[in-house]
Amino acid sequence: MKRLPIPEDVTGEEIDKDVRQELLSLPKTLAEDVARNLVMVARLIDEDPEGAYGYSRVALRLASRVAAVREAAGFAAYATQKYSEALGEFRAARRMTGNTELWPVMADCERGLGRPEKALDMAGEPEVHKLDKAGQVEMRLVAAGARRDLGQTEAAIVTLQSPELASNSVQPWTARLRYAYADALLEAGREDEAREWFAKAVESDKDGSTDASDRLAELDGVEFTDALGDEEEPGFEAGDAGAEADSREAADVTPSASAETDAALDEGTDEDLVDVEDIDVEDVVETVDADDVADTDDEAIDGEDPDSGDASGDVAGDSSGDDDSASAGHDGDSGIDAPGIDDSGNRTDH
Repeated sequence: MKRLPIPEDVTGEEIDKDVRQELLSLPKTLAEDVARNLVMVARLIDEDPEGAYGYSRVALRLASRVAAVREAAGFAAYATQKYSEALGEFRAARRMTGNTELWPVMADCERGLGRPEKALDMAGEPEVHKLDKAGQVEMRLVAAGARRDLGQTEAAIVTLQSPELASNSVQPWTARLRYAYADALLEAGREDEAREWFAKAVESDKDGSTDASDRLAELDGVEFTDALGDEEEPGFEAGDAGAEADSREAADVTPSASAETDAALDEGTDEDLVDVEDIDVEDVVETVDADDVADTDDEAIDGEDPDSGDASGDVAGDSSGDDDSASAGHDGDSGIDAPGIDDSGNRTDH
């Protein structure tokens, strides 16, 4: 596989110490190359998902047996809507670490694959109770999205009703939870309530993670116009156009060569990768009614026997009320954050 250019200012030291610890199992130069590719995944995943995906594939070819690499590859595939591939990578990472923190995004991949019933099954599994508070909120968002996929808008509203939604304290998930609730209310025709919750989402959305302000303005009938219109920008004259055409010298992005890295790329480590086309994920064909709590036993994932036990239904929702309107599109419903490392290269928790 062809390596991709990496700016010289990317050293690989930007990654989290836990990821760096995982990479110690690799030869030094190879570990550095993998780390630099992971940093590029984090840098690009929001603005250029396809670019991030390309770097994730390089990292995966170099170090497919490192859990952090599989996780980053999963988020890059998820960001480009390659849900089957993402699910395979998340499963591989979970199998390596035993952690449940990827459970919500795995369930959202099931939604992306057109299996909302499967996502609801996962919302009732014991793994949900092992998630931290942020993970449980993410699972609630996914479950509500699955309800809406099935046209069960009222059930989605009930699913989102929780102590976290009612709390006045602002947490990292608060804006997205309030936004999802407002959006579901609007779909159910409860416009006044929707406006109230969009306003609450705006109050808590300090970093602009949602378009709650635009949705609120739309409900209020506010229209935005370009104040400058067709007027020329101040201080700009037609004769200045040539001066603006000065070229910028491109940054030197030649990657550092490494015999160990090249060997790893040429050895054909494809055998270590999950062949996503061979992943056998059985479709859930049983229709889930809005007043049924998803309590069926989940199939074994990747050959593992799931823990036995009754589904709690706390996240999946237990209210009835199918809605005649079509469910909202998959994109953006869950609010899952990606990737596993932040813009500085650090892994993030759900």
